[in-house]
Amino acid sequence: MVMSMSLSARTAAAVGLSVAALGLGTAVPATAAPAHAGYVAKSADSDAGKAFFQAVLKSVAEKRAANPRAAAVTVTYDASAAPTFSAEISRSTQIWNSSVSNVKLQEGSNADFTYREGNDSRGSYASTDGHGKGYIFLDYAQNKEYDSTRVTAHETGHVLGLPDHYEGPCSELMSGGGPGPSCTNSQPDANEKAKVDQLWANGFAAAMDKALEKAGR
Repeated sequence: MVMSMSLSARTAAAVGLSVAALGLGTAVPATAAPAHAGYVAKSADSDAGKAFFQAVLKSVAEKRAANPRAAAVTVTYDASAAPTFSAEISRSTQIWNSSVSNVKLQEGSNADFTYREGNDSRGSYASTDGHGKGYIFLDYAQNKEYDSTRVTAHETGHVLGLPDHYEGPCSELMSGGGPGPSCTNSQPDANEKAKVDQLWANGFAAAMDKALEKAGR
């Protein structure tokens, strides 16, 4: 009977459907090379966004396994290595926290991902090494050419599970640099908000099941 399915089976089936529907697929293997999801198409890697999301999902779930009754799913970040963009990071956090309900971003210790800054010919990007370590790199030059809050919120969208969609209009946050430097929209649209909430309802439940099994609970 369907009613007799375990929580693991139900949530695993649910996340399988939602992840497949969103085109995120499975996580990049632990042996994968570093992957980058850039703000502009020239530096994009189609595997980077999903790898980063899976890494953060795993990190959050394993920490929460120690306290499964916690009231909310919180993704913690460390912005100490990107002081130039502290205002943009804070604004990006506010944007996402007011846009979705199933996950919240919070600055703190024992971070699930970090922000960094500097100069890179690839521009800004979200990166993971395939071993559970992820960070968002904010490039100085690109953040002068493009709206910096949009760049930051876009890259943070990868942390929450959204892929790039450069062909989209300016109203789509994940269209990134596709619409050009004149686009200053830093808000996710309704579809992007719904996708994030769907992923963190179904995907996180499945990740939690695995984390609790690993912890022997």
